[in-house]
Amino acid sequence: MVVRRTDVCGERDGFVSATDFDIVVIGAGIAGASAAALLAQTRRVLVLERESQPGYHSTGRSAALFSAIYGSPGVRALSRASRDFLYAPAPGFAEAPLVKPRGALYIASRDQVPALDVFSALPDIAPATRAVDTAEALRLCPILREDYAVRAVLEPDAADVDVHSLHQGYLRMLRARGGVVATDREVERLERRGGRWRVTANGETYSAPIVINAAGAWADVIAGLAGVAPVGLQPMRRTAVLVDPPEGVSVEAWPMVIDIDEQFYFKPDAGQLLLSPADETPVDPCDAQADEWDVATAVARVEEATTLQVRRVAHRWAGLRSFVADRTPVVGYAPDAEGFFWLAGQGGYGIQTGPAMAETACALVLGREIPARLAALGVDARDLAPERLLGEPETAQRVTGAAS
Repeated sequence: MVVRRTDVCGERDGFVSATDFDIVVIGAGIAGASAAALLAQTRRVLVLERESQPGYHSTGRSAALFSAIYGSPGVRALSRASRDFLYAPAPGFAEAPLVKPRGALYIASRDQVPALDVFSALPDIAPATRAVDTAEALRLCPILREDYAVRAVLEPDAADVDVHSLHQGYLRMLRARGGVVATDREVERLERRGGRWRVTANGETYSAPIVINAAGAWADVIAGLAGVAPVGLQPMRRTAVLVDPPEGVSVEAWPMVIDIDEQFYFKPDAGQLLLSPADETPVDPCDAQADEWDVATAVARVEEATTLQVRRVAHRWAGLRSFVADRTPVVGYAPDAEGFFWLAGQGGYGIQTGPAMAETACALVLGREIPARLAALGVDARDLAPERLLGEPETAQRVTGAAS
């Protein structure tokens, strides 16, 4: 068996072994798929996915909202830098728009007003939001209780993201450029010999000078197989439920409503309302399932803040949000292992930061500077480097011949 490779100019230049690549990416969620798609333009790329389909875990369970003001400063920079692609992707990338206007309304009870004031005064948040009084908040979302939402700020430009279209667009791009996606391939062994990583998955062994660890909640597990120091990744369960809206009420135009302390949020979803208690329960990497206590908490918190009365839960599910200590993604070569590249710790922001994360990862894998357009919006390799979590001084990126 052989696979064709594509050179820098996009022309076919011969055949290579089906098990030897320039880059092996572990994980076919949004992070791995998007980075692989960009790298496949000039490199032979294999993506290994432990599940039977890409995006089974966090990517496929995301209630994605694009918000340039959500998350840590590093996340917000990546989100700002992803905006252009999400709103105007390359021709042919997707058949329909990737985003749909939604808006995000951050609400505060009387005790939470100081927190809302601090949040709305941050220098990159103030220009993107505007204060709304209680009357306007109720016009935007009529089920809010007047005695609960005493203050609010609106982010008008927040938008729903079509996760499936975004993810599939990158997978199509990857395959069109000659990249290979292999599912049902759980990595069992990782070792470096002769300047190449040998990756064994379900009995098959593949090799490449560079391995990209985009394994989501399992990223520290993959590092352990390679003998690489972990970055302290902690998977956390997040629960969501779908419920019926008030009878006879159209909710489509409502914004996403977010408690300023993130004790809950809710948003329209295909004619229903998606509720979450914004839980972050530490768990081991797993196929997350909704916990009944968290389901009940979601309902109770939303009912306290609104006039909604939930009579049935139509659907419930859970996903994993994996964070490191500073809640900012880890993107860069490991300082303790040649050719081992981290692309992990996206938390709940992997969708909205995906395009800029992919560009950043592609540049760093190839030993290049972060694109000037991204840097101008605040994306900084130092904020993402694994060294920051390992207590080590910054080192030169460990790039092998395949990426030079």
